[in-house]
Order: sequence, then C-alpha cells, then structure tokens
Amino acid sequence: MRAVAVLAAELTKIRTVRSTGWTLTSGFVVCVGLAALVGLSFRNGPSDPQRYFDPLFATFYSLTLGQLALVAFAVLVVSGEYRSGTIRASLAAVPRRGLFYGGKLVAGALVVSVVSLVTVVVTFVVAQPALGPRKTSLGADGVPQAMVGAWLYLTLICLFAMGVAAMLRSSALSLGILIPLLLLNSQGLGNIPKVKTVAQFLPDQAGWVIMHLAGPPDDPRWARAYGPWTGLGIVALWAVAALVGGYLVLRRRDA
Repeated sequence: MRAVAVLAAELTKIRTVRSTGWTLTSGFVVCVGLAALVGLSFRNGPSDPQRYFDPLFATFYSLTLGQLALVAFAVLVVSGEYRSGTIRASLAAVPRRGLFYGGKLVAGALVVSVVSLVTVVVTFVVAQPALGPRKTSLGADGVPQAMVGAWLYLTLICLFAMGVAAMLRSSALSLGILIPLLLLNSQGLGNIPKVKTVAQFLPDQAGWVIMHLAGPPDDPRWARAYGPWTGLGIVALWAVAALVGGYLVLRRRDA
C-alpha cells in the first residue's frame, strides 16, 4: 500500500504542475502538425519508381522534433523538485529513497507511455491523407512494427532523460545536454560516415531503425550494424544505465 500511496503522490505532483500540460500538448502538436506538413511536401513529389521512398519516414520524421518536448517533460518530472527545493520535504515524507525514486519513475513512465501511444497513432492517421497516393496502411508490411517501435522508443528515451536528470539534479544542465544531443543527431550528424561509427549506438540513432528513419537499409550511408529490435534494445540499455546512475546519485548524495 505504501508504494501505491507514493505513486499516487507522484501522479498528483505531475498533474498539478502547470507546465506539464503545456509541455505534453506541445509535443503532441509538433508531432502531428509536422507529420501533416511533411506528408504534404512528399505528396506531389517525383514518382520515379527507381527512387527510394518510404512513407513511414515521412510519417514519423516529426517524432525527431516532437520528442524534445517529451524529454523536457521527463526532465522536469525528476529535477523540478531540486529546483524548487521541495525535494527535502519529499524525502522526509518518503525516506526510503528507492521507493521514492521508483514511484517517480513509474508515474513519469505511465504518463509518457499514454501520451506517446496517442501521439504515434494520431501522427500516423493524420500523415496518411497528407501523403495522398504515396500513403501506406496500418496492415502494410512493417507498419505495425514501426508503430510499436515508435511508441516504445518515445517511452524509453523519456526514461533515459529521467535517469540523466536524476544524475545531474538540474533541469538546465540536463536539457542543455539532451536537447543538443538529440537535435544534432536528428539533423543528420549521426549519418556522416566517420561520425556514424560511434553515433549509431547513441540512443536516438539506435531507435531510428525500427521507425524507418535511418534511411534505406541497403544504402551504406544509412546502414546500421544492427536490426530494428536490437536497436531498440540498445535504447533500453541506455535507459537502464541512466536510471541506475540516477538511483546511485540519489542514494549517495544529500538532497
């Protein structure tokens, strides 16, 4: 029952912070709105059968920018109490730091997973009419896997962000590292041959394969050293490492 009470308290904190709704809503709007715009831009593109085109790339490219708002939410869930100083009261109320940390993570993950699921589904639904004759369907080959992968990726990248925030204990510092990392990689730096050797194992790049954002797999410029589910496993390992690091910092340092 103690764990349930802690989880309820953390969900209440999330619900009552004004920035929560705005941050999550902005992420949803960016993903859905940009998907429609990207779809329209590809709608009347050249229909050369020799030219590679993947409708899932056009559908889910918007997630590379919309994820930034979700990451900001994840960071604020963890580090907001350090900024306001209420972390001392929270730890006094829940002295078992593992229980406190677990409740915060589960609460954040529940919210993010629901928002991510809705975002991915609506993004797909909105993008297809915008793509017109170049659209795909829910039953097409690879689409269910890409949708599930996109949902899991957004949830995992937010858990990774929560772990980073727990280690750094600062919203500004956490966002100052995470946003450039995710933004620069999404703008193609991770696909530069000499950079890709290392960058392909960074969390966002690893998650791209299952969402069809890494480009055609038979093109050496885009090819990865792993498959879609292995890539998602790499993202999960990053998330686990960050969360364990966050717990160790919380356990060993004073509030």
